[in-house]
Amino acid sequence: MRTVSPPHTWAYALRLPHDPRAARVARMTVRSVLASHGRPEILDTVELLTSEMVTNAYLHTNGPASLRLTALADGRLRVGVWDSHPRIPAPFAHPPHGHVPLAPPDAACGRGLRLVREYADCWGGVALGDGVLDRRAGKLLWFETGVTGG
Repeated sequence: MRTVSPPHTWAYALRLPHDPRAARVARMTVRSVLASHGRPEILDTVELLTSEMVTNAYLHTNGPASLRLTALADGRLRVGVWDSHPRIPAPFAHPPHGHVPLAPPDAACGRGLRLVREYADCWGGVALGDGVLDRRAGKLLWFETGVTGG
């Protein structure tokens, strides 16, 4: 049996330990994957936003995280970061066009996710599992960027 998939779609997944170097590993992975698929035009944005999300997973949880890069058929790239904490932060807890208070430029924290709001085309978050027996409990935060030809 032959599997049919839309052209130019692919996915990469990476499990990241709870380690301060996880954001660096995520950035290196993003660079390598996007270079191998000829997507240099979105590299800076994806690298920055991925780094912010993985850093937050490290800072606000005590467990591992997972990174998933998915190229969608229409040219968008979806980046998802899973971690074990169920709380969904702003701006992910609100629709992209809803009012989300921005952290002041001199704030000690909260500026990283502001970048997601500024540079991603869309984003979202979902709580997963019940946290009791479900090892996949936590949350998945994602963003999309990179529509080509438009």
